[in-house]
Amino acid sequence: MLNGAQALMKTLVDSGVTACFTNPGTSEMHFVAALDTAPEMRAVLCLFEGVATGAADGYSRMADKPAATLLHLGCGLGNGLANLHNARKGKVPIINIVGDHATYHTQFDAQLQSDIETVARNVSPGFVRTSKTTAELGRDTAEAVAAAKGLPGQVATLILPADISWGDGGIPSLPIAMPIAECAEDAVIQSIAQAINSGAKVAILLGGRALRESSLLLAGRLAAQCGVKLFAEVFPTRMQRGAGLPTVERIAYLSELAGVQLAEFQHLILVDAKAPVSFFAYPDKKSYLVPDTCKVHTLASAIQDTQGSLDKLARALNADKALPILQAAVRPSRPRGKLSAEKVCKAVGHLLPDNAILIDESITSGLMLGVMTAGAPRHDLITLTGGAIGQGLPNAIGAAIACPERPVIALIGDGTAMYTVQALWTMAREKLNVTSIIFNNASYSVLNLELERVGAESAGPKAIAQLDLKGPVLNFAQLGQGMGVHAVRTSSTEEFI
Repeated sequence: MLNGAQALMKTLVDSGVTACFTNPGTSEMHFVAALDTAPEMRAVLCLFEGVATGAADGYSRMADKPAATLLHLGCGLGNGLANLHNARKGKVPIINIVGDHATYHTQFDAQLQSDIETVARNVSPGFVRTSKTTAELGRDTAEAVAAAKGLPGQVATLILPADISWGDGGIPSLPIAMPIAECAEDAVIQSIAQAINSGAKVAILLGGRALRESSLLLAGRLAAQCGVKLFAEVFPTRMQRGAGLPTVERIAYLSELAGVQLAEFQHLILVDAKAPVSFFAYPDKKSYLVPDTCKVHTLASAIQDTQGSLDKLARALNADKALPILQAAVRPSRPRGKLSAEKVCKAVGHLLPDNAILIDESITSGLMLGVMTAGAPRHDLITLTGGAIGQGLPNAIGAAIACPERPVIALIGDGTAMYTVQALWTMAREKLNVTSIIFNNASYSVLNLELERVGAESAGPKAIAQLDLKGPVLNFAQLGQGMGVHAVRTSSTEEFI
């Protein structure tokens, strides 16, 4: 007879969930023991919950299937919340398994007792469930997986009381069949086709699943046939790019620049994307960045078939056989001279291996990364979807485990690196093919920029010190070596290369 944890584990594996990123505690010990009953499940220990959740995010983005996390009570979930927020914004499927006290123990309000469901709803608005009986746990698990995998993709949180986990009578559940996504309706296709044929300036904004090769090529045919401009959302969940794919211009982070990008268009067509808004509010500046004279159309929402909808539109416009204009294979030359952030990006473009996974959380230091890698060999780009820093290093763990045959290169700012620096230990423990490049400019540079943009007055020495990482300057080479990672500090372009 299976206990609850064993039934849960079998249901996960049978549903295709074969990676679990863990930071367990006492209440999760029966789940930990059940790992040995499922050889298909890879269990990866992380030293901080934010690493576990960010790693699950990176894995799910690259594997195209959900990973699981194992977190300890409400406090552990809280520690992992920022990267679950990023996953939620990126529509990434994750199954959060959060241990809880035994059902009969909660009445005593022990030291770690908390309202886990309330914490979870911040990042799992569509599925939060506390399992009530061991017999129902398998079904609860299957429904959590189905909720995570269903479009648009989400974080599903299953709360596992200890006695439900250790109790006998667990019943594994079969996977739940997923519905087939529908394409845009004929009336929507006709309306958008009319807008494109009107002679007005038209742009297509691609996001989510529309930034994969099949959809990009269809959008490229529309651009070649009809003259529409292709944009990508500012922070893509996963974007395929490089030589041989259509060139797509990302919307700028700075609202002033995004406004310039969009100013000339009378029609904006959304494909698995939302209309651009400013990241923050600024005095006397617009939050909604689409021009007043521009009409917004939705070709495919996050729960629709983006590829099918683009194909349907292309056929309606006789663009389905058009030849898209593809990015030529071209690399920047080898950089020389004094090391700078721009030259680091240039070196990455010069050296980027084929089929790499590029993770960009370089903040201000990576401004030239897109330009420098546009014509590099084909690669996937992962970015900071929710804006909560500390995503990049954990994402690299998950991506490397999902795609062990592919090199992973993570470009990380020094401030954000310190949020989840424990990820380096897991990289070493799992022997992952990850190269982490940390830009150590000893500053929260983006906040120095924002201090000026928001119009804050009287920023004196005390204020400036809150954005400064000098004194002492962080030595990431020593930190990496201390966690088992080969790490060097470079101060010249030749050394870096």
